[in-house]
Amino acid sequence: MTTLDRPPVAASEPATTPAAPAADTAAPRPETKVRLGGVTPEDVFTVAGALVGSLALNWMLYERVLPFSGVFGFLVCWYVLFLGGYFALGLLQWGKLMVRDRLVSVVAWSSGLLVVALISDQIWYVAIQGWEAAQHVNFFTESMERTAALSPITSGGALNAIVGSLEQLGLATLFAVPLGVAAAVFMSEVGGRMAKPVRTLVEAMTALPSIVAGLFILGIFIITFGFDKSGFAASLALTVMMMPIVTRAAEVVIRLVPGTLREASYALGGSQWRTVWNVVLPTARPGLMTAVVLGMARGVGETSPVLLTSGFTSQFNGDPFHEHQVSLPLYIWNYVKQPYDAMVARAFAAGLSLMVIVLILFVTARVLGGRKPGELTRRQKRRIDREARRAEAGARAARPAGAVGPAMARTASAPAHPTVPLPGNS
Repeated sequence: MTTLDRPPVAASEPATTPAAPAADTAAPRPETKVRLGGVTPEDVFTVAGALVGSLALNWMLYERVLPFSGVFGFLVCWYVLFLGGYFALGLLQWGKLMVRDRLVSVVAWSSGLLVVALISDQIWYVAIQGWEAAQHVNFFTESMERTAALSPITSGGALNAIVGSLEQLGLATLFAVPLGVAAAVFMSEVGGRMAKPVRTLVEAMTALPSIVAGLFILGIFIITFGFDKSGFAASLALTVMMMPIVTRAAEVVIRLVPGTLREASYALGGSQWRTVWNVVLPTARPGLMTAVVLGMARGVGETSPVLLTSGFTSQFNGDPFHEHQVSLPLYIWNYVKQPYDAMVARAFAAGLSLMVIVLILFVTARVLGGRKPGELTRRQKRRIDREARRAEAGARAARPAGAVGPAMARTASAPAHPTVPLPGNS
């Protein structure tokens, strides 16, 4: 008998409970998670064994058998023997393809750790050498105007150099970023006959020595037009150094924007200018911020262009358009070569301050360019929420006292207990 042939169930009969599953039906097995990647105990023991074995073999060959000496050569030979030992131990456990893959992973990890170790060593050395001067507040609040060579470390500071570096870098960024981004947009979006010569010129300027940029501004801006050495002239020299870096990086980022976004903008009637301004540049914003940071990192540590264009002074000068103005790289170059411990300590403290400034610039750029295109900030989200609440409150206030909302009207019109007719009832 099929389901349609069965007679209807009477209303007085209780509802039948669902049939229990058959006893012979097997319960589903729990899912087993497959872990991709990660580090296993075999990997750890293999690396440790290769490190210890290569160290012992390297010590025996380097110190007892071969006529070599020196720490650098010892470390290089140890690393080569470690890679060979790891490859040999891997062949005993895994296949050749897996051994090659893990050997490349070990090389990548060791290279990254080496870079981090070198950077940490540089920061630690500069911090140790400059902490004697950086721990005093006067280093950040005074200049070297009234400080002699034999003055104590509690006298003088680098306030004039810090202010000079920030002003020169700010002016150079103000000049280089719009020019660089505009050149990148021209080469990637506009094109034409002039795109190739502009790209060739930008590539040539990328490899331009920094002292040539300083000589260019010295010959054109100072000697030819008769302007004095100042922070503004130094910012022009830094602009020559920063602009090709920003242009090259911005061009690569703009070319990575999908062409479908441009086509969608054109299909909606947008012009090329509005497409670039409202679609291409917002989409490439994180990459453009990285390009700006690369340019600023190139310009903030330049010494030779600043030496030729800004001059050196121990006095505080907050006006970059008049008279000489010193910067942190020039401050370091002038005082680190002096035979006085206090001066050398001030130079290393200035180097530490320069590192902190670069770190702040990088963090700021990542915060500003880290959001996705179209993603709202927290302040924008809070403002939208406030406006929505105000609009809702205004709508409630304008509604009559006896009126109800659409949702409440639908709820009131619906029956409280709907009845469902059962089969067999009349």
